[in-house]
Amino acid sequence: MNVSDALNSRTSVRAFLDFPVPGEIVKEILLSAGRSPSGGNLQPWHVWVLGGQELSRFKALMAERIKDNPMGEQPEYNIYPPDLKEPYKTRRFKNGEDLYRTIAIPREHKAARLKQLAKNFSFFGAPVGLFFAIDRQMEPGQWADLGMYIQSVMLLAVEKGLSTCPQEAWALWHKTVAEFIGLPSHLMLFCGMALGYMDPAHPINSLRADRADLSEFTTFIGF
Repeated sequence: MNVSDALNSRTSVRAFLDFPVPGEIVKEILLSAGRSPSGGNLQPWHVWVLGGQELSRFKALMAERIKDNPMGEQPEYNIYPPDLKEPYKTRRFKNGEDLYRTIAIPREHKAARLKQLAKNFSFFGAPVGLFFAIDRQMEPGQWADLGMYIQSVMLLAVEKGLSTCPQEAWALWHKTVAEFIGLPSHLMLFCGMALGYMDPAHPINSLRADRADLSEFTTFIGF
């Protein structure tokens, strides 16, 4: 598989098959992704991997926490800017509407939408859950480096026949995550990621999010 094929076939999967992923494959992906670029070769990424009984135990904990606090904990960073301007606001709104349309949940069914949102916190049934963190000393440049590492993980997963869903929603539960995985205080949780085999029959996996035309985000000078 070439890079273009991996990019074009990668999508955020929100329903996984109950089929295990060998630990050796996960290790290969994370190690290979370590070739991602980073300014000054800082390699500012930190990763935790949950699977097996520990993942089951974590999911059970999350289910209990959500009962008591369905809106989660106060995140340490804004997942989206507070006053999102155009065209970003419309893009985000349309993506959400397109997603819920695949599973026939209209906008007025708030409870059903919250139930779907809560599936984030069981990794959508994936057999592997990943958490990515970064040192609090780091600046935006290193956050970008972490993003490149995460992208590499997702593309390498595609190469292995696996699917992923990057989940910034885990920022809503950073305290619980930190408690469970023993996250050192000098590290900040950035996001989670579901990893496993896509359920091809589930309608939610039919979503292919729109992408802007080249003319919307590129200026050519001297061409």
